[in-house]
Amino acid sequence: MASGVRKMAAPVLSEAATWRAIGASWGQLFGDFRRLGVSFEWHEFTPREHFDWSRSFHPESLEICLNLSGTAEVGPAGQAVRFGPGTAGFYRQGKTPLRAVRFAGEAHQFITVELSPAFLTRHLTVETPDLHPLVVAALGGKDRDSGVAPVTALNARQRELMASLRQPPVLASAQTLWFQAKAMELMGELFFQPSSTDELFCHRQQRVARDRVEAVLAILRRHLAQTPPLEQIAREVGCSPFYLSRTFSKETGQTIPQYVRQLRMEKAAGLLRTGRYNVTEVAMEVGYNSLSHFSQTFHQTYGCCPGLYPMAIPGTAESKQP
Repeated sequence: MASGVRKMAAPVLSEAATWRAIGASWGQLFGDFRRLGVSFEWHEFTPREHFDWSRSFHPESLEICLNLSGTAEVGPAGQAVRFGPGTAGFYRQGKTPLRAVRFAGEAHQFITVELSPAFLTRHLTVETPDLHPLVVAALGGKDRDSGVAPVTALNARQRELMASLRQPPVLASAQTLWFQAKAMELMGELFFQPSSTDELFCHRQQRVARDRVEAVLAILRRHLAQTPPLEQIAREVGCSPFYLSRTFSKETGQTIPQYVRQLRMEKAAGLLRTGRYNVTEVAMEVGYNSLSHFSQTFHQTYGCCPGLYPMAIPGTAESKQP
């Protein structure tokens, strides 16, 4: 976020000082609002008093907030929109200053994505169908009213995105491309609204399907080493096993067993990269009782046996050994 001292020559350092003055753990994950038109920032703090959050908003900007914990209100008095724990939304700082408060005594953790008008116009136009009016206002130029869009619950995919933003899964040289793609992904999810009743119904049906699949993914991750039977998973998410299998495949492009294998291999690779586990320990950790089966599956996925994997990955301790 930008701060109330945003006219100074070193905005990033000034902003850090602003947040740390209230004991905040603040970090710019990526970007430069002025130069690139996009900035991702992490915030974590527990204020003793209500904190005026609006001082950090850039004029004419659109800002997305992924609110993991803590309660905030954004908007004119009497019309403020509440960001509760586990919610996402966006707002625009126009000609009238927004009121924004972070409540005292609560542990606040959230990511903001600041988007400049120039960045928005590179990817959207006023004529883009189904754009939220606030986005249209941002594209229309200066002297438009401020506003706040309704918030929605963070879904499992967005929660995972928050974790990946703090630890990008790509090389530093690829992060500009990766972060900009994530900004556009969030724009696609949050900035559009259905324009007809039929589309609204279809959109709701799609959201129900996505939410159901995300609930399945959460179950699979919780029980990765010992996946529950399909019938049990279906009962937990409230549908038949046949319907669940069909919906899951349609939404993810994979069957549930294929997705479980992918999750297990991703976790196994991550454990091996730490250098703290041997191959047998990793295999057991991700649910393989047969070391040969695990090794064969890992080789099919990553093109090398698990024992050699750490040495094949640049940047790991093992790969640096002579």
